[in-house]
Amino acid sequence: MTPSEVVTVADALAAELAAWGVRLVFGMPGESSLPLVDAVRKRDDLRYIVVRHEEAAAMAASAYHKLTGGVAACLTIAGPGATNLATGLYDAKEDRAAVLALCGQVQTQYTGPGGFQEIDQDAFFRPVTVFNNTVADPSTAIELLTRALRYAVINRGVAQLSVPGDVQRDMVRPAHCRRESCLPGGVIAPADDAIERAAGVIDGAKQPVIVAGWGAMKAAASVLALAGKLAAPIVTTFRAKGIFPDENEWLVGIHGPLGPPQARKVVDEADLLIACGVGFSQYTGLPADKPTVQIEVDPLQIGKHPFAAALWGHCEVILPALAGRVRERRDDAVLPRIAAMKQEWNATLEREANPNATPLRPPFIMQALSETVPADAVITVDVGENGWWFGRNFVMKRQRFAMSGYLGTMGFALPGAIAAKLAYPEKTVVCITGDGGFAMGMGDFTTAVKYDLPMAVVILNNHELAMITEEQREAHYPPYATDLTNPNFAAYGELCGGAGKKVSRPGDLRAVLAEAMRADVPFIVDIETDPRRFV
Repeated sequence: MTPSEVVTVADALAAELAAWGVRLVFGMPGESSLPLVDAVRKRDDLRYIVVRHEEAAAMAASAYHKLTGGVAACLTIAGPGATNLATGLYDAKEDRAAVLALCGQVQTQYTGPGGFQEIDQDAFFRPVTVFNNTVADPSTAIELLTRALRYAVINRGVAQLSVPGDVQRDMVRPAHCRRESCLPGGVIAPADDAIERAAGVIDGAKQPVIVAGWGAMKAAASVLALAGKLAAPIVTTFRAKGIFPDENEWLVGIHGPLGPPQARKVVDEADLLIACGVGFSQYTGLPADKPTVQIEVDPLQIGKHPFAAALWGHCEVILPALAGRVRERRDDAVLPRIAAMKQEWNATLEREANPNATPLRPPFIMQALSETVPADAVITVDVGENGWWFGRNFVMKRQRFAMSGYLGTMGFALPGAIAAKLAYPEKTVVCITGDGGFAMGMGDFTTAVKYDLPMAVVILNNHELAMITEEQREAHYPPYATDLTNPNFAAYGELCGGAGKKVSRPGDLRAVLAEAMRADVPFIVDIETDPRRFV
């Protein structure tokens, strides 16, 4: 743009989004966002993905950041469109995903009680955001948008900006507007003396164990290098599943109720835990009385678990420095012991995978998926029994996967798969979900069809909210209100313009899964699944 060029606020905001590297905008159009939507339409470097429910827009944007580290935007209308974003934005907040929510707002003359589709969006979004504002003066629009993006990137959270419809149509000179900028990729590293103190704590341990969390996903090679130097077993959190292949010689498995008892055993026997990017949720279940060296980029997470030493910064920076300071140790018994533990656990999984049972048992389904999902695929997983069995029984190779971590919301997997296929169009994308989770947002299967996003949508169809049933049993309540009446999901896939097949015989599963992953359209695999956790 030339210094004298005058454009609408909407066009100026769209140009700024593109300049910041935002490429995908998820949402639904409507009256209070029409100028913004049209501004996106006019740009070749922005793509508007129209979903069937705004919640899916926010979940897709959250998944996009989890998988790529980039920022995607949500764009929708005032009032109900904005409120529908809430669950997906809370998922991003809880999992520290950078997302921009760009919301229309009613024209300024109609704000206040009685305005049609008008709510106090600043108040509504305040609990979920790291930045939250409304553009009242057109000359501040670019400054506020760039500030929102800066806050989202730096604080790894949700930034929300509301723009009234009349302000969107106002004219500005972008070259004369204030704007903010952001470091493209800053890293945080602790002081040398802090690394020395942590190395001293590690050198004093006899049986250290490394715990790799989501925050260590970019530092897989450094985690392995430290394990090799210390002869230390590795356990992971659920979200860090796949940080390296399950067959890796140093990896015992996931720590917590989903993982092997052998992982709990090595942690219980350890005299020091080295926690790399770990959130310490109750489901990870790390013992609070165990001496810990904590490596964490979020200073508010440091001290959540008592520590013997703590290092504030990025794992990919700290771990190589730490490995250079610690004393090398040899223990020829460690790797054979890990191998024996894994052999024992794999034998358990093999026994559980009954190839003859009908309805199909979840362990068998996960075994078949482990054998058929390509090693470089991207997997999205829903919340419920499908996610529980994935965490426990799916064998990771080099796949990436995304889930709703701390919020744990059903309905994440399908919009997550849409984001995954848009981010990685050359890769196989597999959505693993349950009948409950899929039905929450099944309208957006048509979104995958509309935008030509081939993916395999694998539904563990047990005709109930099986995890809730299990929770009722564990709490000594009778199963109640968890049964589901489902449509024919395979036929639904075909009616939407995709494909689908129903699987009720174990012998058919692998062939149908392979067909779904080769298909050039979105493909639903509807699997009649045993709802019981253990038989």
